[in-house]
Amino acid sequence: MEKVHDVIIIGAGPAGMNAAIYANRAGLEVLMLEKGAPGGQMINTSEIENYIGLNKITGPELSLKMFNHTQQLGVEYKYGDVTEVQDGDIKTIVTTDGTYKTKAVIIATGTKPKLLNIENENKFAGRGISWCAICDGPLYKGKDVIVIGGGNSAIEEAIYLSGLANKVTVLVRKKLRAAKAYIDVLNSKKNVEIKLNTSVVEFIGQDNIEGAIIVDNETKEKSKIQFAATFIFIGYNPKTEIVRNLNITSDNSYITVDENMKTTVAGIFACGDVVDKKIRQISTATADASIAAINVVKYLEKIQ
Repeated sequence: MEKVHDVIIIGAGPAGMNAAIYANRAGLEVLMLEKGAPGGQMINTSEIENYIGLNKITGPELSLKMFNHTQQLGVEYKYGDVTEVQDGDIKTIVTTDGTYKTKAVIIATGTKPKLLNIENENKFAGRGISWCAICDGPLYKGKDVIVIGGGNSAIEEAIYLSGLANKVTVLVRKKLRAAKAYIDVLNSKKNVEIKLNTSVVEFIGQDNIEGAIIVDNETKEKSKIQFAATFIFIGYNPKTEIVRNLNITSDNSYITVDENMKTTVAGIFACGDVVDKKIRQISTATADASIAAINVVKYLEKIQ
């Protein structure tokens, strides 16, 4: 007979891992599924300075600390490329490698980077176009690179790249939206140039990216810029394809939950960046996860 878990957690970012810790310590039979490396978007973050108690730490380091914590407690962890969550008294988690049964589900799948959706973006993905400075930045040491975006993530990664690249050009569609602290640090870097009101309309190159056609959004004047790589940070989209059949997402595709992290489907909870909310930080993701796991325990007590 197929094993039935108390709760399956889909995703091993900070939300998923913290939910796993809380559920495990409550004595639940927990399975955490993840198709990538544990850590979620933290893996792509060069430095984290606002997670209480840790001062300054890299994203990969914090990811490993969190994952090791789950494993020291004995949380079951498996690779799982989930394709669908099916409702029922016993839920079914469908993956590319088979199915799992569970009484409750916590969706903690997070988000994925937005695309520019312009000419040759797909062609040069992995060949000069990256969405992870800490992963791919060292490949372009001493070369010219560009960063696209004006928020905290973009400026933080531009600061990181300034320590590797010959020159970093930051292209911002309108104005900088990053926190003043990030902007001040960026402005102190002598090898960084910021171009406001500028968009990329086409990437150019042969086998690998060589540059782009950019446009001044005020004058509409186009020009060419050359570089070895571009790093895109223009925001994120939620990973909610696996729950489209459940009708638990808002108009912007994020999962709708109440204050207890419950969705409108009994036994299905969500937490972290995949939830429809205004603030997305590591601290808010882990807080969501605590609430979700505690309410899973209460849910299971009612149905058993």
